[in-house]
Amino acid sequence: TGGLMKVYDGAAMVADKTGSMVVPVRIDGLEKSYFSRLTSQHVRRRLFPKVKVTILEPVRLEVPQELKGRKRRAAAGAALYQVMSDLVFRTQDIDKTVLEKIIQTANERGMGELAVQDPVTGSLSYGKLLTAAAVLGEKFQNLYADQQTLGIMLPNANGSCATLLGVMSAGKVPAMINFTAGAANILSACKAAQVRTVLTSRAFVEQAKLGAVVEEIGRSVDIVWLDDLRKTIGLKDKLLGLLRKSTPRAKRLPNDPAVILFTSGSEGTPKGVVLTHRNILANAAQAASRIDFHSGDKVFNVLPIFHSFGMTAGTVLPLISGVPVYFYPSPLHYRIVPELIYASNATIIFGTDTFLSGYARTAHPYDFRSLRYMFAGAEKLQQATAEIWAQRLGVRVLEGYGATECSPCISVCTPIEPKHGSAGKIMPCMEYKLEHIEGVPEG
Repeated sequence: TGGLMKVYDGAAMVADKTGSMVVPVRIDGLEKSYFSRLTSQHVRRRLFPKVKVTILEPVRLEVPQELKGRKRRAAAGAALYQVMSDLVFRTQDIDKTVLEKIIQTANERGMGELAVQDPVTGSLSYGKLLTAAAVLGEKFQNLYADQQTLGIMLPNANGSCATLLGVMSAGKVPAMINFTAGAANILSACKAAQVRTVLTSRAFVEQAKLGAVVEEIGRSVDIVWLDDLRKTIGLKDKLLGLLRKSTPRAKRLPNDPAVILFTSGSEGTPKGVVLTHRNILANAAQAASRIDFHSGDKVFNVLPIFHSFGMTAGTVLPLISGVPVYFYPSPLHYRIVPELIYASNATIIFGTDTFLSGYARTAHPYDFRSLRYMFAGAEKLQQATAEIWAQRLGVRVLEGYGATECSPCISVCTPIEPKHGSAGKIMPCMEYKLEHIEGVPEG
């Protein structure tokens, strides 16, 4: 698959029985050779691919001494799998910005490869997406030279993705506005993130019936209509964008802020969370070290891009992995979403228990024939939801857990380590501890 696959317990048992150290080794590049066992659908072939071998320091498998027999064998296998997923994560290049990483993927996969789709504007290749980002980046850099943060209030769509990358290209920090939060919370978010300008679209505001909200926030911040901005883009801008698509307009560093997201406000006023480029790429790399994404997949993203789950898992992770994304603006269209998953041949979908339960009630059993992975997060997956997906629709739902402050994934169940009723194993190279809390005896 090009990703981490099944790790056999036998090799782990040998290491455990003999007390031997395990040397993790990763070989990169040979999968692009014409002699590779991977199909050309997964990787772009090259005559003489650059090969890189990474050898990490030896480690000893940690297996509890009290375990015996089959339980010990299984525990040794799990420990070896942990070593291998740590290897995959630690050998990924995350010392870049999000935009630089997407440009690198585009150059490796080919600028003509499909990047994003939506039901309104159709498909965009990596080349067209990056050209749009370069054109917008130039505009934002000139128009808002004195502003460090720009608000983005847009639905899931190709244009939203191009705008996000355009703001990053300009060296600005996009603040993702939750348009469902109401005017008071939006203004609070703008104040916290020092947002003076909010980028949005007339068509979106009309469709989402946000006129009153925009009117109210427009008294405190400047509303910029991207529909109008688009009319100012001429042939010269497009040609320059085409030439500059592989170079961000402003230089940013991996530890610079990449995006400002806002929590749901379940604990009061929504909190602003600043994530760096390295934060987001590290979390995407952690997810990729556990799940075998490849360019033959397609992610169907209904989770809003202003949500950390929709941003990292639904947008950045697929784009840096060479996986096309199909954006749909509303997860609440319970009858339309299953039909579009069927029509788009999507293989991966992220959702919440509420949305998945809604799709299961209205979907035809064949709508999800192409799905390889279904991940649920943001709220607890109910037993009834998991059962209807497994029994009626033939799809196993894998649960995960995250927090906006953690970019967001903390743990996830995988096909190699599935466990119903669990939020999965913690991500590679994350540390954790359990603290005793008075009055909470277990959990």
